[in-house]
Amino acid sequence: MTTTKPLYPLLVVRSILALLAVGVVLLGLAAADLGPAWLDRAGGVAVAAAYSGLLAVRTGGRPVVFGLWAVVVGAGASVLAEVGPATGFWDDVATAVTTGGAVLTAVVSAVLAVMLTTPAVRSWRAAVEVFVAFAIAGVGSMAVLGFRPQLDVDRFGYAALACAFALGFGLVFRLGAGWHGLGRRGLLVVLGGSAVLAVTVAYAELLRHYGTPELVDGIDRSVRWTRDTIGATPRPLQVLVGVPALLWGCHMRARRRQGWWVCVFGCAATGSVATTLVNMHTTWLEAVLIPAYSLPLGLLLGYLVIRIDLAFTGPRGSRARAVERSRAVRPEPSRLQPLL
Repeated sequence: MTTTKPLYPLLVVRSILALLAVGVVLLGLAAADLGPAWLDRAGGVAVAAAYSGLLAVRTGGRPVVFGLWAVVVGAGASVLAEVGPATGFWDDVATAVTTGGAVLTAVVSAVLAVMLTTPAVRSWRAAVEVFVAFAIAGVGSMAVLGFRPQLDVDRFGYAALACAFALGFGLVFRLGAGWHGLGRRGLLVVLGGSAVLAVTVAYAELLRHYGTPELVDGIDRSVRWTRDTIGATPRPLQVLVGVPALLWGCHMRARRRQGWWVCVFGCAATGSVATTLVNMHTTWLEAVLIPAYSLPLGLLLGYLVIRIDLAFTGPRGSRARAVERSRAVRPEPSRLQPLL
């Protein structure tokens, strides 16, 4: 006896994907300077609404409610942005609303990119999931740019990163069965990942504000030389935290649900990608090259972490490892099905 999928969820998912396709087309036309000037905002609203709906689908929420809410708020902000310059008050309101919409779009894009990954038994399969997450966050970055936010780049990045981690941890708390599902191993992972993330962010800020002029100037010259030579520089958050965590987390999720607590640190990478185009000095080519350089380095580091993890916790011998891989089939719903 065969069973069929319920029609309502299938129609909802297909409608959301159609809206996403429309948004991507509009953003592509806007990037090519084709069509009216409002295409970028319309594309950004469509992608933001589609991503909100997909995140609701994936986390067992109400995709229609959240999708329509995103459409209404985004469309209202876009209309205000178009008519706001005529009046001083509405201009300020439009700037605040569109910038807030850009932040929310970056947050949803970063978290959705992590939530849409699936467990991977082999390391190469986990690497594919990392590429999928980066592609989702990349489209989100175009949508963020479509809102035309007016902001301080550093503050925007930190705000989006903090909100993405807050939302990600809240969702993973449910997916990972709360604190009692964390275990000692998961607790060490969370504490270690938080420490690495804090050190990476704090070191950059301390160096920027309190570093000696000679040291800061030397680093700036190195960054400029790298950009002039190969077109872009890898992002430390992506290389040291986000990509290794996402690779290791997807690999671990095939064996233990604690892998979700590792995956959430992938928001460091997806959040960084989702906010790449906010910096107006970043060209389209550089926006592509940054993850292109960060991914191989991060994947290499993540693979080393996986090998170390298996060396301490996995079976010994090639035959035993083959048996372990055959049994590492912890079930999870497919990519576009609810996790809860």
